Amino acid sequence: MKVAIFSDIHANLEALEAVLADAEAQQCDSYICLGDVVGYNADPAACLEKVKEMGCPVVKGNHDLDCGHDTSLEMMNPVAAEALQWTREQLDPDQRKWLARLRMVRQVHDFTIVHSTLDQPTSWNYVTNKFDAMANFSYQVTPVCFYGHTHVPRVFIRDERVQEVPAESIQIEDGLKYFINAGSVGQPRDGDWRASYCIYDLDAKMISFRRVEYDLETAQKKIRDAGLPESLAERIAFGR
Repeated sequence: MKVAIFSDIHANLEALEAVLADAEAQQCDSYICLGDVVGYNADPAACLEKVKEMGCPVVKGNHDLDCGHDTSLEMMNPVAAEALQWTREQLDPDQRKWLARLRMVRQVHDFTIVHSTLDQPTSWNYVTNKFDAMANFSYQVTPVCFYGHTHVPRVFIRDERVQEVPAESIQIEDGLKYFINAGSVGQPRDGDWRASYCIYDLDAKMISFRRVEYDLETAQKKIRDAGLPESLAERIAFGR
């Protein structure tokens, strides 16, 4: 069985459709979303409906939380706050309720999924190095856990110590624990503008990372036509 695992769509429909087409071409059997379906880009309702219709396991991201509830946006980055307020206005009550009801952590097959961290999933902490990953491993009960939130594909492995290895092809070995970031579909931040996701081959115990080109110009035009901040259209071209 091959599972396509993707995160941080952030309302980028062109990127999501490209990832799903690539996953189908790679003969994936099922799909998993690690959260932040909405926010930043211009197609929140369409992306939400597409993920919802797939019926796949989904966990809640911080943007999903903020759009599913009427939380204050005052302390947020002004660009993100503006995009979130706009996004709230694009979603109907049922769509917002769907976001609000998403779970923070789930176990699927023999692995775990979360948007940020297992130790404090509602604090939205960022795991960017092995020291950040250490706390998560203490709460990880399955050999493999997938996460998102940072928009950067990463692989942390715990044996006698915690180490980070390149996010390429990873063979899962017995006795080790893995904390793996699938990267971002809709707003990568590792300097590569292409949509990022990974495939977990459960039979081969192999995880492979994929980068997929998509219709960037259309995604940018939609952001501008929606009146969203220009910086959001610019950053997806640079992967930052």
